[in-house]
Amino acid sequence: MASQAVPQSVVRSGKTRAAMQRFGGFLAGMVMPNIPAFIAWGLITAFFIPTGWTPNAHINQLVTPFVSFLIPILIGFTGGRLVAGNRGAVVGAIATAGVAVGSSQPMFIGAMILGPLGGYLIKQFDKLIEDKIKAGFEMLVNTFSAGILGGALAVLAFLVVQPVMDAVSTALGAAALWITSIHLLPLIAIFIEPGKVLFLNNAINHGILDPIGLQQAKETGKSIFFLLETDPGPGLGILLAYWFFGKGTVKQSAPGAVIIQFFGGIHEIYFPYILMKPILILAVIFGGMAADATFMVLHAGLVATASPGSIIAEMAMAPRGGYLPILAGIFVGALVSCLIASFFLSRSKDEMSDDALSMAKSLVQDMKAQSKGQAVAGTAQASAPTAVQETNELTKVPDRVVFACEAGMGSSAMGASILKKRLREAGYDIPVEHLPVNQLPSDAQVVFTQGSLSARAQQVAPQAKIYIVENFLDKSTYDQLVNDLNELK
Repeated sequence: MASQAVPQSVVRSGKTRAAMQRFGGFLAGMVMPNIPAFIAWGLITAFFIPTGWTPNAHINQLVTPFVSFLIPILIGFTGGRLVAGNRGAVVGAIATAGVAVGSSQPMFIGAMILGPLGGYLIKQFDKLIEDKIKAGFEMLVNTFSAGILGGALAVLAFLVVQPVMDAVSTALGAAALWITSIHLLPLIAIFIEPGKVLFLNNAINHGILDPIGLQQAKETGKSIFFLLETDPGPGLGILLAYWFFGKGTVKQSAPGAVIIQFFGGIHEIYFPYILMKPILILAVIFGGMAADATFMVLHAGLVATASPGSIIAEMAMAPRGGYLPILAGIFVGALVSCLIASFFLSRSKDEMSDDALSMAKSLVQDMKAQSKGQAVAGTAQASAPTAVQETNELTKVPDRVVFACEAGMGSSAMGASILKKRLREAGYDIPVEHLPVNQLPSDAQVVFTQGSLSARAQQVAPQAKIYIVENFLDKSTYDQLVNDLNELK
């Protein structure tokens, strides 16, 4: 059966891809909580630079400090916190300040290095002196150790790391301009579009494209590199093709997926539709190439990264006079992707069964599990419907419910919204939060998460009742919580 060939390709992808996925997930953990700072900088840039909507020389003074100091230090702070909590965050921020001060380039990459490094070093120091501090000297040692280590890293960063990072940033910018000048930029879709489906999007976007885009946007007020990975057009084309030529549940699910992908910006919702028929990867590749070529010819660009990759975010980050070039690229990409996907789907003799869609969704979860360094279940087992993980029992109505995902923003925010509505319909006024799985409260009573994150959620919140959600639009798991609450009455 054709659908069974996909799991083998997933298994053969090997440790390299999984390592890159984990790396991308860590980058996302540093960058995504600080996306509001990117948006704030982008809006200030869009409105107040000399070529903006409402030029204002006085307010324009905010632009350079935001991109040169605020954003790098926030990233360094977050990276340090991911490694070593609040102490790591402070040391990471101090170290990042050393590389940011005096630099001619936005120290985006430098922050991603020095923030986690500061967290790691203070964590190792704390382990070294654990149980060796005399009573009454804890606060003195803790404050001075973080200050001394942070100061030393800042000086090292200023003298050694900053010149290296300046050279790297300059080289990346020159390479980007060269690729654009020889009109090869659209070929980048050959790597980006398959990379997204393989969950390498965070490594590509936050590790490579965003630093180049920030540098270019600082100099010119916009950058095409913010559009290359976030463009929702190719994915929209896939979903439209399934809407037109799909069958059964697959066809019925496509319109809802269009709304979530195009307007909500959650691109992973179209990945199962490609995994059902892997030849459709050609559709998103050529759609991406067509979109990127249109962006390049029309000189499209965004003032800051659009996150999530929603049409709403794309328009919010558009510079003055930049709407039509961006829309043209997005819809050209969607049209090309839709036409190619429609060609394959209309001639396909394979059955588009509910089982095929479920298997494809389980493969997406398998790849997410690989990206987090967790074991992957066998395909048959993964596709079996398991709504609830039988861990702790629900003994009382919880004070709140937490929906957790990797970064606590995209999929968990969508799931939390659906769950909150379902609880209200059932007559329960219970707050529903969405958080990164690593930031779950240890006393959480009820946690909704994906199967690939359930083990980590149980470690962070050992007393919680874990509900596993594999399809955010499937309300059966949400109904299970309602049933459990009704039984408590």
